[in-house]
Amino acid sequence: MSEIAKFVNHGAAAITPAVAEKVLRHLPQWKLEFTQINAPKFPHLVDQLEFLTDVVEDATEGAYKDLPYVALAQAVFALVYAHQKMGIIPNGIPEMDGTDNSSVVRAVLIQNEKAFEVFARAQGVDWQGITSQP
Repeated sequence: MSEIAKFVNHGAAAITPAVAEKVLRHLPQWKLEFTQINAPKFPHLVDQLEFLTDVVEDATEGAYKDLPYVALAQAVFALVYAHQKMGIIPNGIPEMDGTDNSSVVRAVLIQNEKAFEVFARAQGVDWQGITSQP
């Protein structure tokens, strides 16, 4: 297991339903924030974050009940991580912008690929357009 996957799993272990509900209230603002991400080396990142916000919204609101809780917790963790201004690699280093966010998001997508693919299919979302690619 990669170090990033271990980092995600450790962070996701602290995500409770109460944390997910608190994050849910911030998601409309965060969605707008995520659209402003400028990370040309990671062209899928904004779409991946938007996908994860949809996952968290639908699962937390009860509109989608088939998502394993570990997938929800990891998605919440990835969104919280991407929202933070400080991360493993601080923002503002142009050649590195988006690297850590992309790594965290991809670790979540890869670890939960089957569950997210089922969610995408149920929502009419093209999973191949989201992918686990950078």
